[in-house]
Amino acid sequence: MGNQVKRVGVLTSGGDAPGMNAAVRAVVRQGIARGVEVYGIRRGFAGLLQEEMEPMDAHSVSDIISRGGTILQTARCLEFLEEEYQQKAADICRKHGLDAIITIGGDGSYKGSRNLKNHGINTISLPGTIDLDIASTDYTLGFDTAVNTAMEAIDKIRDTSTSHERCSIVEVMGRGAGYIALWCGIANGAEDVLLPEDYDYDEQKLVNHIIESRKKGKQHHLIINAEGIGHSSSMAKRIEAATGIETRATILGYMQRGGSPTARDRVYASTMGAMAIDLLLEGQEQRVIGWRDGKFIHTDLDEALAMEKKVDPYQLELCSTLTD
Repeated sequence: MGNQVKRVGVLTSGGDAPGMNAAVRAVVRQGIARGVEVYGIRRGFAGLLQEEMEPMDAHSVSDIISRGGTILQTARCLEFLEEEYQQKAADICRKHGLDAIITIGGDGSYKGSRNLKNHGINTISLPGTIDLDIASTDYTLGFDTAVNTAMEAIDKIRDTSTSHERCSIVEVMGRGAGYIALWCGIANGAEDVLLPEDYDYDEQKLVNHIIESRKKGKQHHLIINAEGIGHSSSMAKRIEAATGIETRATILGYMQRGGSPTARDRVYASTMGAMAIDLLLEGQEQRVIGWRDGKFIHTDLDEALAMEKKVDPYQLELCSTLTD
């Protein structure tokens, strides 16, 4: 099959992540270098269904490696859950002569790739999500930038929290996965870290910890709260009422998705994007690219989707030890 790959499509799907542009750039330029024509598909699977695609050249991806977000744009596509639209998308791929689709996104994007696979379209998937919640890889594009963005913001919040002797609750992104919260908890030296994977919802324990810390002379108290726990503003009101200590909530929100990607995100995205083209030319089918045990790897798509991601218990223990 490798010799038959002449034209591929590339799309970004789901939540945007820093590094997606670097990955698109690498797909296009490696494609050009290896004699493969690359079509950029706008707005993810939704754009594929609307045939929103155009050929890309080296100029198309000039000066995008340092930009956050995705020049191809992204959208969620509920229609793609239905068999009728999956078949339509596969037919569109064949209509435009696309030998494969390279998808850049999270777990939902991988499922979209599987839907295409089930209708005869070859796919290569890259892990693009700030949440670090894909089980087949130890690293996802965008995480390093997002966690550094959050860390820097939290450092600033801690400065003013200390000045006013406050308790601060900072809510970071991560609906079902607390990796940003966990890393920020360790990196920012938080007093408490609330993770969807580990929080027992015992708010009285939080209150007691804040009071004990204040008695020991602590001038501030920093709580990192994952989006999956949420309700930071109401939590702040309850904690202030229970402790008598001024408590403020800050929700960092979408600022964590944007911004110029770090060197790690640029290099890893570039490597994975180029690797996607190389795998196709080797005749590989239905692969998911990742980073594991210090090297770039690729995994079968169905196997990747069947894997379960768990937070490292040692890091959980470490976070708890360092925040006591």
